[in-house]
Amino acid sequence: MSSPRRRIETDVMKLLMGDYEVNLINDSMQEFFVKFEGPTDTPFAGGVWKVRVELPDQYPYKSPSIGFTNKIFHPNIDERSGSVCLDVINQTWSPMFDMINIFEVFLPQLLRYPNPTDPLNGEAAALMMREPAAYEAKVKDYVKRFASKEAYEASKESESESEESESVGSLSDDDEPDMDL
Repeated sequence: MSSPRRRIETDVMKLLMGDYEVNLINDSMQEFFVKFEGPTDTPFAGGVWKVRVELPDQYPYKSPSIGFTNKIFHPNIDERSGSVCLDVINQTWSPMFDMINIFEVFLPQLLRYPNPTDPLNGEAAALMMREPAAYEAKVKDYVKRFASKEAYEASKESESESEESESVGSLSDDDEPDMDL
């Protein structure tokens, strides 16, 4: 099945050639992080999130797994796991969509128009419905504490340090490094 593999490579290359910072995990095009900035004119403006993407072998026929790695306060995003509740990714995914759609349309729309009637974060949903001003203030507080540019840079530094320590201890005497480039 070279078609799904080619599609994965094409979609990742589109992100890399776009305005997105993409960091591959273990040099795999099926697992990577994307720097995602909060849409302007929302309480998420100024926020920078590291979004983990996992593409299944059956991609684009099967939807990607998307999750925020730093905390975000939103009715449709699980605060602990970062999982996203978005029909277009979870139930109505189509091979016509690609990774650019996720980062340029789907996630910005999710942050602009939360759906508190189908929450993953009940506290955020309840606050949004009962006290919109308090909800917006808490979103901004989370952006300041967990999604500042400084927090994003710190997460990148700790990620590269952990990768270095993993790679140093990952080869046993019997293993040979993979020299395929």
